Amino acid sequence: MLLKGKNAIIYGGGGSVGGAVARAFGREGARVFLAGRTRATLEKVADQIRGAGGAAETAEVDALNERSVDEHAAAVVAEAGSIDVSFNVISDSDVQGTPMIDMSLEDYLSPVVTAVSSKFLTARAAARHMAGQRSGVIMAFGGPGDRGSMRHYNLGGLLVAFDAVESMRRQLASELAPYGIRVVTLQTGGLPETIPAGADQRKAIEDDLVGRTLTGRAASLEDVGNVAVFAASDWARTVTGSAINMTCGAVLD
Repeated sequence: MLLKGKNAIIYGGGGSVGGAVARAFGREGARVFLAGRTRATLEKVADQIRGAGGAAETAEVDALNERSVDEHAAAVVAEAGSIDVSFNVISDSDVQGTPMIDMSLEDYLSPVVTAVSSKFLTARAAARHMAGQRSGVIMAFGGPGDRGSMRHYNLGGLLVAFDAVESMRRQLASELAPYGIRVVTLQTGGLPETIPAGADQRKAIEDDLVGRTLTGRAASLEDVGNVAVFAASDWARTVTGSAINMTCGAVLD
């Protein structure tokens, strides 16, 4: 088990991506602390982890509330002894489908403010505890994605939010490296499984995402969970300050 003995907080653990990562972490031996604003969705994922023989606990935490984040991180350390992995995958509150010239400033900035605020608060809370133990992994999800998508979709401020988080990731990696803390982003080119079943043009969007890849298939939620396990494990101890590209060739770097 790659994460045996590790304690991992997953913010947004009740969502599709957070749930996939949480289940993979649990499978690999981590004690998973699911944090989010909706207890019912967190408990559903926790039950799946426990049913598979893993350990999972839940807590209602608002990742945009400084006190809520700090108090939860402190509670995890008090109970489990450490925070080894902190992974923030909460929704970025993005508004899509409206051209920029028709969008309000509030809607455009919504994902930027949400992403930067929540990632800052959760990363800071984890790092304060990780620094004392001289180890830890802070993870984000998203990355800059395929710039070509800007030609086809009205994404509002979402890509600006991704870029801002990537700048934060680089700075955090530089500042936290002396404490043995790694900072990594998982970068996908879009996950067809996360497109709502009733979404307009769902098939067209999925075909477009797959068509941009070199492999003829886009990453799955299972892929995300498996790569997250690797990134969080000691097998990836040489990886920090970077995005792990799992876009299936949609983005070449």
